[in-house]
Amino acid sequence: MRKPKIGVMPLWDEEKESIWMLPGYMDSIKEAGGIPVILPLHLTEEEFGDMAEDFNGFLFTGGQDISPSLYGEEKRPVCGPVCPARDELETMVFHYCWDHDVPALGICRGLELMNALLGGSLYQDIATECPTLHAPNHVMDFAYDWVAHFNSILTGSPLYERLGVNFLGVNSLHHQAVKKLAESLKPMAVSEDGLVEAAYAPLGCTVASGILLYLRRLGYGYFRSLHRSCRQPDGSRPLAFPPAGPHHP
Repeated sequence: MRKPKIGVMPLWDEEKESIWMLPGYMDSIKEAGGIPVILPLHLTEEEFGDMAEDFNGFLFTGGQDISPSLYGEEKRPVCGPVCPARDELETMVFHYCWDHDVPALGICRGLELMNALLGGSLYQDIATECPTLHAPNHVMDFAYDWVAHFNSILTGSPLYERLGVNFLGVNSLHHQAVKKLAESLKPMAVSEDGLVEAAYAPLGCTVASGILLYLRRLGYGYFRSLHRSCRQPDGSRPLAFPPAGPHHP
């Protein structure tokens, strides 16, 4: 069986006017048995249509804030930099995933994008818009290899089935968060102050999951879940992925 090919949303460096990528995204896909491919930032619907079927799934990466127009709000001063080109590209790709049952995984911005496109809304800035909820450290200092706060993992959710725990310490680096969860999504993890930090779609995409939290243990498991859901060219599942080793869940 051939390895699944995963389309990766590009990161954008405004100062250098260039796309770029964090190696961790690419390495995690490769370690889980896939082949990562970074998409161009600018694609017409026709161009994307010509390549879409070459991919078995898509990863929606972190990065700039989501344009508030995607969830029906004006941009406030507390909202960070946005990237309209990313919003346009990722809106097109996610709608394709949703309409064609193509696996999609969102990390940080990726969860926020999915929630906005499915009818939910976001806090443009946690600290100013819900200061009473800002008990945990959602914007941690470098380095990012320590526990910033704890999340409750909801029993029965795909995340609980993957990790087998109800309580998990996570790192965290986001100043925005889900305000209203889209009706198409269900929560998987909730922070100590009540923010939804992981969600999934029980209907729609085979795997439409988003996570704000990101630990290697969690991330690897979800990349494997993404690959498990990918289809072979003949429509069968799954494509090849490596067995879990002693240091992977």
